[in-house]
Amino acid sequence: MSSRTATVVGGGIGGLTAAAALARNGWQVRLHERLPAIRAIGAGIYLWDNGLFALDTIGALEAATAGAHVAPAVEMRARNGKAFLTVNVNTEDGPRCLTVLRDQLVTALVDAAEAAGVVLVTGSAATAVRPDGTVHFAAAEPERADLVVVADGVHSRLRDSVDLAYTRIRMPQGAARMMIPAPAGGPAAGDAVRHLEFFHGRRRLLFTPCTPEQVYLAFTCDADDPAVDGSFVDTGAWSRSFPGMAGVLEAADGVPVTRWDTFEYVRLSRWSRGRVAFLGDAAHAQPPYLGQGGGTAMTNAVALAAAVSRPGPTLPAALAAWERETRPGVERTQRTSYRMRLLNRVPDSVRNTLMGLTGRTSRYIDAHLAATRLRPGTNPPTTHPSRKETQ
Repeated sequence: MSSRTATVVGGGIGGLTAAAALARNGWQVRLHERLPAIRAIGAGIYLWDNGLFALDTIGALEAATAGAHVAPAVEMRARNGKAFLTVNVNTEDGPRCLTVLRDQLVTALVDAAEAAGVVLVTGSAATAVRPDGTVHFAAAEPERADLVVVADGVHSRLRDSVDLAYTRIRMPQGAARMMIPAPAGGPAAGDAVRHLEFFHGRRRLLFTPCTPEQVYLAFTCDADDPAVDGSFVDTGAWSRSFPGMAGVLEAADGVPVTRWDTFEYVRLSRWSRGRVAFLGDAAHAQPPYLGQGGGTAMTNAVALAAAVSRPGPTLPAALAAWERETRPGVERTQRTSYRMRLLNRVPDSVRNTLMGLTGRTSRYIDAHLAATRLRPGTNPPTTHPSRKETQ
């Protein structure tokens, strides 16, 4: 049995992936989650190539994507339904983009972690971490490990305990998310299988099929938009903004909001200090305009496990190499997603014309797909070994 020990703080997507990846590389891993049970928070989730690769690496791909929706395209559209950006997906040589229920993904990650030998400790709130690898808890004795991975989310309480400088921007936009039954009243048959994002004024409406029976909706708007208030969405007001989606919004009337999130951007001055490393939203939170929060967290977790498991370098050297290799791609994704908030600020006519022009250029689409190609710190196969399993 390996003598290397790791403590992971946070039972979300990034923490579970890191724990499973480390355990599969021979580490003894304990994961601490402050809630009484590890559970999904959210509705649906997009899994692009990078996330699918990370899931494959830790043995969770098949369970996470069983029954996943395989769309032919991802489209941005004007209020009138006219597409100004189309990304064809799930073709023979194109990018993959599957959508699943978030709780299915989390369950698959929990199962993969336990199968790898991770010890899961729930109801365990970490209060501080130290560069020497010590973790302090609210109701338990401190724990010392060779490596500590902090993945406790955008509201991380542990960043300050290791004296890391960071930038945190709370944005004026956010999203109300919900799951609804697949509506009989729209959209049109050809569109019902696509991932669609509609724009009007400062509102965006995201339509995402996840299963044959369930659709994930996200209502993105300013935090003070009167048509979204806590657990309530005024579907009538949104139908007036997006009349072509009235049938879908009628099906959403009265459905409780899963959650409201105000978007945030977080950038740490560095991702590690001593034996402590940060990843996921605790280190590189981004608004969800590219659907890459989960994907970059999982990919970065796999890269971290690979870097610290290579023979030879000391742990600080391995963590420095991990950040050097991984950070540029992750931050490029962050910047692209953060810039996309600007689309909320321009009039429809300007946005539609601008996006119609730039959406035809391969360079613009490539910028949006750059994150899906990230495989830092790993040795990916030259083909997609599990493509058949996800079709």
